[in-house]
Amino acid sequence: MRVIAGQHRRRTLRSLPGLEIRPTADRLRETLFNVLCSGNPDALVGSTWLDLYAGTGAVGIEALSRGAGIVHFVESSKAAAELIAANLKSLGIVGGFRIVKGETGKALRQLELVGSVADFVFLDPPYSMSDEYVKTLAALAESKLLSAHVIVIAEHEKRFAPGEAFGELRRYRLLVQGDAALSFYRRVV
Repeated sequence: MRVIAGQHRRRTLRSLPGLEIRPTADRLRETLFNVLCSGNPDALVGSTWLDLYAGTGAVGIEALSRGAGIVHFVESSKAAAELIAANLKSLGIVGGFRIVKGETGKALRQLELVGSVADFVFLDPPYSMSDEYVKTLAALAESKLLSAHVIVIAEHEKRFAPGEAFGELRRYRLLVQGDAALSFYRRVV
């Protein structure tokens, strides 16, 4: 697993052994960022990200490498949170991030209380926890964490549909690659 582009291009990232963490594949991550930056190579510069169920931190680290202003990594596993910190340290990234160790719903409430507003949200719960998609997307739709132009991306199995709409959030794009899929949501008022 490696950083695809930006300041830390081609640098490797570590993962945990076993199947507890399923990092977003390099190819799918590259496709995700190509979609987000299509037509505007500076789309991520200075942006605020929430990397929910962050695992290795690969998606948030990719965002930082491409110019994101701040990434909030949210991870409930102590081992995974420590891995994110180790991956950031190995790249020499010392600022522009916050690691929030805890359950996603509680972390979202904490971030809302401190006034965080996200331009991009990426969520990738374990595929076996399909109820987390609905719970998290519904919570995001009701929160004050989302900017007016937010893009929310859910990675999921291609045979699973997390849902078309959550409050003002509507899925506007579904991208399938191999066994995985990305659902893109934005606000429709």
